[in-house]
Amino acid sequence: MIEKKLLCCLIPALLVSGSAYAGVDLIAIGEVNGSYEDLANKTASKLENGVPGNRLGGMGSGLAYAGGTTFLALPDRGPNATVYNPQLDDTSSYINRFHTFNFSLAPSDSGSALPFVLTPTLRDTTLLSSATALVYGDGAGLGYKIDGTTPLGSGAPALNAVDKTHYFTGRSDNFDKVLPSTNANNARLDPEGIRVSNDGKSVFISDEYGPYVYQFDRATGARIKSFTLPDNLAITALSPLKDTEIAGNKVGRVTNKGMEGLAITPDGKMLVGIMQANLAQDKKGSLRIVTIDIASGKVGQYAYILTDGSGVSEILAVNNHQFILDERDGSGLADTPLMTDTASAAKVKKIYLIDLNGARDVSSVSGDLTSYAVSKNPIALDIVGKLNAAGINSYLIPSKLEGIAFGQDVTLNGVTKHTFFVANDNDFLAKVADPFKAPKDPTRGYVTNPNQIYVFAFGDEDLPGFVPQDIR
Repeated sequence: MIEKKLLCCLIPALLVSGSAYAGVDLIAIGEVNGSYEDLANKTASKLENGVPGNRLGGMGSGLAYAGGTTFLALPDRGPNATVYNPQLDDTSSYINRFHTFNFSLAPSDSGSALPFVLTPTLRDTTLLSSATALVYGDGAGLGYKIDGTTPLGSGAPALNAVDKTHYFTGRSDNFDKVLPSTNANNARLDPEGIRVSNDGKSVFISDEYGPYVYQFDRATGARIKSFTLPDNLAITALSPLKDTEIAGNKVGRVTNKGMEGLAITPDGKMLVGIMQANLAQDKKGSLRIVTIDIASGKVGQYAYILTDGSGVSEILAVNNHQFILDERDGSGLADTPLMTDTASAAKVKKIYLIDLNGARDVSSVSGDLTSYAVSKNPIALDIVGKLNAAGINSYLIPSKLEGIAFGQDVTLNGVTKHTFFVANDNDFLAKVADPFKAPKDPTRGYVTNPNQIYVFAFGDEDLPGFVPQDIR
């Protein structure tokens, strides 16, 4: 298997003392350079927007633990932050994929600011495909590629013919116009959540375009199964344009705010997804949790009420009925990537603990779901507060902290601790405008915008009832 060694980073300015490791603590920071390429070399040709098709970006959209020191990192629909074609919301025929990483945690030198060094090593890149035909857009009437003269053309990747398969892509026009958005034959996929089956042989991925929940073979990336989701999550007036879709539908997921998070219970029997925002028919702040029995396909819906974030990015199982999830705003590094943008500081990146025991199903309810809300404990972890305490400025905290996963245990000061990993989606942008200088400052320049991974340690007393997933 091909390996690519990636840089790790410890920030020298961190102000953590060696005796401050009580409770939930930041123990390591790693990063992956935003200008690197992944291991799917056959996708390296430039996309419609001029970006290499194997840019290693957005890898913190979803993060899954796979046992030992192995993690799976999931990019979303591709590098659509590069402006080239507003008729497609700047999406491209980027082939969806997940990456297999080794996240090594080793004790740091005695003089280091943090007790561990995190070294990410990319092991493999797996492309996602379907054995059966998928629906791709033909590009007719949708303008040109980034050169302004070459017609857009089909959204089907050229690699389909070479590999004799049908790859999923991020291009927003790859759908059947006459069927609901949950049609499993659509080629468009915007992956946001990933989890590993208990036998380690497959992965489950949720998305925002459908929403869809698919099962893929972990080794080949071929789709194994599609889970049928309720009609009330789907939209029926589809468009390549986000704003047109939002305006044209009164029921279903809000465009770009579909099933952002996905969990699997430690017993491996149930998937639990969460919508990033309210459905069109629900009150703002009333989100839906969707449970799926993997064996039977039976689905349930439950209500989650936002506290102070603008949406939820991920959900993670603590045990078979308790889950943690992250509420966040859209502020922080890369929120405003252009030289003409005014920077924003991260404020809300918080982890909450919920319990589905006793929750009432809301499948037949719409509107204000407040009275049906699942049990929710006070804040479990304030990530912005923890990073600020470690000397990290809020303007340098990534805006899209989206991937969360439990990881391998470590020994800290002679005590065994569990680990909790948090990763960002850097929108495939290797550099963004310097957040500390005003838009009109002629010396503003750019700063690096890596894929970042923050590692926290916690004890059983910090999260009672924690049961690690049994991945074989």
